[in-house]
Amino acid sequence: MNRFVISLTASAALLAASLAPAHAEFDVANLKKAIQASIESDYPKLDALYKEIHAHPELAFQEVKTAARLAAEMRALGFDVTENVGKTGLVAIYRNGEGPTIMVRTELDGLPMEEKTGLDYASRDKTSWQSREVFVAHSCGHDIHMASWVGTAKILLGLKAHWQGTLMFIAQPAEEIVAGAKAMLADGLFTRFGKPDIALALHAGPGPHGTVFYRTGVGSSAADGLDITFHGRGGHGSAPHTTVDPVGIAARFIVEVQSVISREKDPAEFGVMSIGAIHGGTAPNIIPDSVRLAGTIRSYKPEVRAKLHAGIERTAKAAAAMSDAPAPDIKIVEGTKPVMNDPDVVAAVADVLKAALGDKFRTSPPVTASEDFSEFAGAGVPSMMFNIGVYDQERFVAARNGSGPPIPSNHSPLFAPVPRPTIETGITAMTLAVLSAFDSKARRK
Repeated sequence: MNRFVISLTASAALLAASLAPAHAEFDVANLKKAIQASIESDYPKLDALYKEIHAHPELAFQEVKTAARLAAEMRALGFDVTENVGKTGLVAIYRNGEGPTIMVRTELDGLPMEEKTGLDYASRDKTSWQSREVFVAHSCGHDIHMASWVGTAKILLGLKAHWQGTLMFIAQPAEEIVAGAKAMLADGLFTRFGKPDIALALHAGPGPHGTVFYRTGVGSSAADGLDITFHGRGGHGSAPHTTVDPVGIAARFIVEVQSVISREKDPAEFGVMSIGAIHGGTAPNIIPDSVRLAGTIRSYKPEVRAKLHAGIERTAKAAAAMSDAPAPDIKIVEGTKPVMNDPDVVAAVADVLKAALGDKFRTSPPVTASEDFSEFAGAGVPSMMFNIGVYDQERFVAARNGSGPPIPSNHSPLFAPVPRPTIETGITAMTLAVLSAFDSKARRK
């Protein structure tokens, strides 16, 4: 990877000189202007950082080069950086007097998939994953998050006269397999570095760039993994009567289990169960003796989650029993809980971002995807995650009214954020969110 460092420039000094000290009234208009001036000065370096990370993604718990790249940036800014927290995560601390600790999280990992955007900086990297070679791509926007994270850190240091306390910037591994937050916590994140007063994160997604979406309470779904092995008795495909066919049992289960969603769950409540992988058999004329299914279960509410778990287990056992097959092996593994946006944190941040962004700061329903940022709230830290759009307004509108092609979502091989306005929005929104968090804590003293 090419090396460069985003350093504190004259624009940072201008920021500090142009703004009121920490005890003065929160001046959103001047803060926004100063932030935008700093972004204008530093964007070429941030763009290069973004495209470098985009072109060279790494998978969960393999993010060695990515973490080292961010560590170098944060050390150059003056942060005290500790690497290898939760395997490949890093923690960057900057103390600016007495006051609260505000945590800002980014993710490090990409996805095991091929990018098909055609961009000149598209990833063509491959790696080993689950005993096979796979392409790797930043098709979820974590590269946008990292560039915004570094840019926010730089600007906040230029605004040291405007806040007091500690910045705790963490770069978390393995979000895509919802394991990195747990790994960092298990490695003593809050015992070694102190428990933050507030945690903040953002996520890029398929909306118009310049727009920030937020919600109070549930922000994303719980995620659970499903692994079922149906057992049968193998034999020749021409003589199915001599076998117990696990392929048919698995197929019956895949169809019937959706009745748990459509007929047992309250239709007003969110709940999804999807099978993403089927493994069974070796040849067209051999009925195998087992078939393995892997899937995902998503929900917002604990009672819905429990109903889905019970219904899935009951349906799997019944599908096997209908063929007089042995009971299946059923594993439902808890992934992560829903992201819960703290009302007090949201109220503090929302007032500032509404003033700064106007009608481009909007409420939205919870997303149906899952996020292990929820683990930090589960550890007792009041938290907020918000979303930023990544596409041109014209393209987004055309897709909505049917005059243009569909908008690629996160995890699509065609997911391609427009870098500059997306990163600018991420930095502006996150910088103001951090400053409002400091301000809200100061006012409560």
